[in-house]
Amino acid sequence: MRKIQMVDLQGQYQKIKDKVDTQLQEVLNSSAYINGPEVHAFQKDLENYLDVKHVIPCANGTDALQIAMMGLGLKPGDEVITVDFTFAATVEVIALLQLTPVLVDVEKDTFNIDIEALKKAITPKTKAIVPVHLFGQCANMEAVLDIACEHNLFVIEDTAQAIGANYTFKNGVTKKAGTMGMVGTTSFFPSKNLGCYGDGGAIFTNNDELAHTIRGIVNHGMYKRYYHDVVGVNSRLDSLQAAILGIKLPLLDGYCEARKKAADYYSKAFASNKNIVTPVIRDFSTHVFHQYTLQITNGQRNELHQHLLDNQIPNAIYYPVPLHSQKAYADERYNEADFKVTNELIDTVISLPMHTELDEEQLKFITTTILNFIK
Repeated sequence: MRKIQMVDLQGQYQKIKDKVDTQLQEVLNSSAYINGPEVHAFQKDLENYLDVKHVIPCANGTDALQIAMMGLGLKPGDEVITVDFTFAATVEVIALLQLTPVLVDVEKDTFNIDIEALKKAITPKTKAIVPVHLFGQCANMEAVLDIACEHNLFVIEDTAQAIGANYTFKNGVTKKAGTMGMVGTTSFFPSKNLGCYGDGGAIFTNNDELAHTIRGIVNHGMYKRYYHDVVGVNSRLDSLQAAILGIKLPLLDGYCEARKKAADYYSKAFASNKNIVTPVIRDFSTHVFHQYTLQITNGQRNELHQHLLDNQIPNAIYYPVPLHSQKAYADERYNEADFKVTNELIDTVISLPMHTELDEEQLKFITTTILNFIK
């Protein structure tokens, strides 16, 4: 059996090696490392894939979130609601911009934003909502958008883990994750479903004015060289990374299908075990399984984590400490009773190997090892 990887980037690379090596050599030959033709080509291809008017590439997914908030003109003290159960980047940029993060609980079955908790968190100071499409499945965007419309709030989609997922509204209209709010953001970190070989990110919007503002922000606030019209940052996707992404984008749906196939194997294997809760997929969203995350309900999560490591099966606990308990983001406003689900999840979740190169022999070994331990 091949060595099991949490994410097998080397195996994925070998299948596209010739194309990648050739394209990278072309960039090196041209020496157009910043804003080269590969960046513009990838931007257009991603716009077509997402069916969105504007894609603005940037240096990484965290920058994408920060720049989106800068583009919306949010001011210090404005409240931005997001989830407690996610990676810190989502709340990090809110704090960096001197906005006020407001954390809310998540749904136990999908790990995405709890709509009732969202409603309760809105105040006169609330200006934006950041739903995180965690682990590869869209949050309940129809409900989020309805709430945002009622209260005149911006919606900033954090799509770092769900690019390629589809959301279907009650009227039958289907849209890609990241294209439903005022603005969406994503990361091209190497382990993502669409990942480059370094850092990279992008911002999506259908709003022409916002897109124009953001294009200036990512490039030092310049639209014309040495003329700075807005306060900006230096956040550009380089040509080498864009070249890789341009090769991988046409393969994204296939990558997501490979992940779904592995997820189906896992879920069928664990279906009859009363102590293992498998991921729930909502009717309104597809799931692209950036992560495959179980809930172990018999109190043996930590023991399972070590048992898998002892058997050379990588695994991860996302996330061991909720944001409201992190030293950087602790706030006396928070009440533990408001984070009941998150506080439970941190003791029960465990993510298994999930990538495009998993084979049946590996999947059988992983599932058998778990089922022999969790009775």
